[in-house]
Amino acid sequence: MGTALLFSIFAALFLLNVPVAVSLAVAALVILATTTDFTLYMVVQRMFASLLSPPLMAIPAFVFAGVVMSHGGIAKYLIAALRAWFGHLPGGLSVVTIMSCAIFAAISGSSPATAAAIGAIMLPAMMEAGYDKRYAMGLVAASGTLGILIPPSVTMVIYGIVTEESIGKLFMGGLLPGLFLAGVLIIFAIIYARVKGYGRGERASWEERWKATLKAIPGAFLPVFILGTIYLGIVTPTEAAVLSVFYALFVSAFVYRELKWESFRKIFREAINITSMIYLIIAAAMVFSLYLTAEQVPNQVAEWIAEHNLNKYTFFLATNLMFFIMGTFLEAVSITLITLPILLPMIKALNIDLIHYAVVMTVNMELAMITPPVGLNLFVVSAMAKERLEEVVKGVWPFILVLISVLVLLIFWPQISLYIPRVLMER
Repeated sequence: MGTALLFSIFAALFLLNVPVAVSLAVAALVILATTTDFTLYMVVQRMFASLLSPPLMAIPAFVFAGVVMSHGGIAKYLIAALRAWFGHLPGGLSVVTIMSCAIFAAISGSSPATAAAIGAIMLPAMMEAGYDKRYAMGLVAASGTLGILIPPSVTMVIYGIVTEESIGKLFMGGLLPGLFLAGVLIIFAIIYARVKGYGRGERASWEERWKATLKAIPGAFLPVFILGTIYLGIVTPTEAAVLSVFYALFVSAFVYRELKWESFRKIFREAINITSMIYLIIAAAMVFSLYLTAEQVPNQVAEWIAEHNLNKYTFFLATNLMFFIMGTFLEAVSITLITLPILLPMIKALNIDLIHYAVVMTVNMELAMITPPVGLNLFVVSAMAKERLEEVVKGVWPFILVLISVLVLLIFWPQISLYIPRVLMER
């Protein structure tokens, strides 16, 4: 009864347009105050304690590095190099958009940041080249979702904290699936361009290609630097995040010389807005889960699964449907923190590899970024394109089907997710 009331209060507040973090906290406080002996002091203590985990330090660092990239010229020169090499392909600009998002994702760890940084440059370019506006908006929104699958990933950091799984291994688990998804999106973009007759761009000369590549190398080296130092065991993911900030600042200020003092206010404001939103949701969700833990809800659900002999594929189907529905009105951090403490005992009971499930769950979170009415990437693209949200939604539907197809493959082919962390890293 108490659990049903908890979710009912949360749903009611959310439908009244109360922010997600406030809805989570208020619903939890009401139930804790009326049905348990928890005091307000204990609740506040739990909220602050939830933010003391050292791996959480990686979130503001990766977000800040991504914002610096978008303002300091790194994203611009990266796109210019990719355009020189691949712009002449069928649908060349769409291929460049996907590849740029994949590389930017390996730095920012955030889907909205990836969509904003790449979309600001590629949306006008695609529309100027004659691409359908709906398709261009849908492509940027969908490609931006790579930001939480290709490591580093904010979602993976939170998943690792909740499950106590190695964040380094989770990052490596998302690498091949992220590249696989990017490849599928590229194939789809080329086929779509052939069907719709989107023209090729002008083929750049070899001199132009090498010039653009040399210009982009300092910024493009950042993903190699981050993943290489983590993979080789030189630094932890949190340390790599902090180093990435200094590297991005150095390249933007002293190599490209496009980072000015007046830009820092905008950079700090943007990075703080994103980070504070994530942190507030984490703190509120921990209070929300406090009641669920006290009432042993996760254990009860795990026992129910054991009694009904559910197999792992039935579990995948049920949770994927749940994630898809929740993704229409919640964003990735909230979904992860609300559901994972409940699902964790079931995942272990069904002997599902935590890294495999992390990848499957993250792809579901990618879908949440582009499903209406509150997909964050939809709002980002809508604002950049100065277009109604409905138009972005119409353009993104084909890509939702692409992501669902990849999700099914990842469920039935776990080796894509597990090859690097379980085979290469444990040799």
